[in-house]
Amino acid sequence: MNYAAIKPRDVANGPGVRVSLFVSGCTHHCKGCFNAEAWDFNYGTPYTAETEDSILEALAPWYVTGITLLGGEPFEPQNQPQLVKLLRRIRSELPEKTIWCFTGYTLETDILTGKLGDWNITKEMLSYIDVLVDGRFVLERKDITLQFRGSSNQRLIDLKKTLAADHVIWWQPED
Repeated sequence: MNYAAIKPRDVANGPGVRVSLFVSGCTHHCKGCFNAEAWDFNYGTPYTAETEDSILEALAPWYVTGITLLGGEPFEPQNQPQLVKLLRRIRSELPEKTIWCFTGYTLETDILTGKLGDWNITKEMLSYIDVLVDGRFVLERKDITLQFRGSSNQRLIDLKKTLAADHVIWWQPED
C-alpha cells in the first residue's frame, strides 16, 4: 500500500485534532474529487512499519482525538490488509482514540455485501471504525456548508450503533 499524505495535526476531517492518513488508490474517480492524484495506487510513498510507528507516535498526545482514514479509498481491497493492521494496533495501544473513515462506497450496498475483497478483513476493519462517512462525492450535490462531508448524498454514520441496530444511525456530535 502507498499513501499520499499523513497530516499529524488535522482539524478538518473529523472532530478535534486528528491524525489523517490519505491512502493511495481509488477506483471511483469521482468528478470534482479534491484528491484525484491519489487515484493511482502507485502514487505517493510506500507504507512501512516505520510509517505505522510514526502514526502511532503522532496519535499518542492527550490532545489528539483520533485518526481519520481518507484517500484515495481506504476500502479498496488492496488497502484493507495494511489498514486493518494499523487499526488493530491503535485499538490495542491507544483504545481511547476515535477512528473515522471516509469511503466512496456505500455501507449497505457495497461494504456489507462482502464484495470488497476478503470479507473477514473487511469485517475486522469495520469493527474498529467509530464513524464511517460513506458515499461517493457528487459534484452536483456539493455543499460547503456540510460538516465533515463534501456532498449532500454522503452520510456520517455512527458505525458501532449502526452495526448493533442493523440499520443506519447517523453520527451526532457530542455536546
